[in-house]
Amino acid sequence: MTTEIIDTHIHLDVDDYRDDLDEIVARAKAAGVSKVFIPAIDEPSGDAALLLAQRYPNYAFAMMGLHPEEVKADYAEVLKRMKRRFEEPHPFIAIGEVGLDFYWSREFEKQQLEAFEEQVRWSAEYNLPLMIHCRKGQNEMVHIIKKYEKELPGGVFHCFTGNEREADAFLQFDKFVLGIGGVLTFKKSNLPSVLPHIPLSRIVLETDSPYLAPTPYRGKRNEPAHIPLVLHKVAEVYGVAPEEVSHITCDNARRL
Repeated sequence: MTTEIIDTHIHLDVDDYRDDLDEIVARAKAAGVSKVFIPAIDEPSGDAALLLAQRYPNYAFAMMGLHPEEVKADYAEVLKRMKRRFEEPHPFIAIGEVGLDFYWSREFEKQQLEAFEEQVRWSAEYNLPLMIHCRKGQNEMVHIIKKYEKELPGGVFHCFTGNEREADAFLQFDKFVLGIGGVLTFKKSNLPSVLPHIPLSRIVLETDSPYLAPTPYRGKRNEPAHIPLVLHKVAEVYGVAPEEVSHITCDNARRL
């Protein structure tokens, strides 16, 4: 029996998949991937995600959000247009990919903070979970979420690669989980020593395809068919059967 897996974060709309998208999806289904969740980084990619959700009904599900690296001087206008989309009937399952990223630059720090907080308010207003990207902005992120914690339905701290202290900072928010992907399989990853301190009930699986392919595909194009490698590594780290990881992480994703 194939183990069921939900890939909670895959950029299925990118050009990397343009030439063989149906094959990508067929391989994912053959590998046991029962659903894929597609984050947006801006309005056009949100529209692209919607088209994919129509192309693969009950399999691909779209999100809409403004990624921190896409926050520029015109961010307020962009958010105004996006918010209108949530005020009408829509099929988006989450607000994302949103967050803070000060890794390369703090040029738009103020705008990023304002854009993230605005989208956190949408999460509370429209009762939609958040798909969160955070790099070099954890303290600011925790501060903003704390302000709205009681009103939020939850969300995913996507691509978690931090230490125990960082995990604790995120997991203080009861309705939130950590997204675990291919980095877990990397030779120098600290995640195998961190994960046992995190309840299995607080993680979901993801690929972040086409990025961050797990070992032995590291450096190559990632795809959802590779996610069983992540699942088996999680099972190994927790010392449980892969079927248990599948059952619990899928339940976590559905609950969100």
